[in-house]
Amino acid sequence: MTYKQISMDEAKQIFESGADGSYIILDVRRSDEFADGHIPRAINVANESIGAEAPAELTDKNQLIYVYCRSGNRSKQAAEKLAALGYTNIVEFGGIIDWTGEIEK
Repeated sequence: MTYKQISMDEAKQIFESGADGSYIILDVRRSDEFADGHIPRAINVANESIGAEAPAELTDKNQLIYVYCRSGNRSKQAAEKLAALGYTNIVEFGGIIDWTGEIEK
């Protein structure tokens, strides 16, 4: 495995602590799902759109990127694909169905 996994609770604590804010929260659901509600500060790059080339939104392959989806399935796929593309700091934390924090629309 070339990415790390943490629990939704761990991710929530990191985001709420404000850490240093130099990370990206990546929602890999479809854009319509993202529009229905997402974790604050998240950006949307659909898992299906991650292919052989690095997504334009993710320019720094060493940037810390937290990845989630609806249930945790697509986020694992996306994390694997990003790792295969050379991203070095991917953390997968499951699905928004387990998120107890704020939701932004």
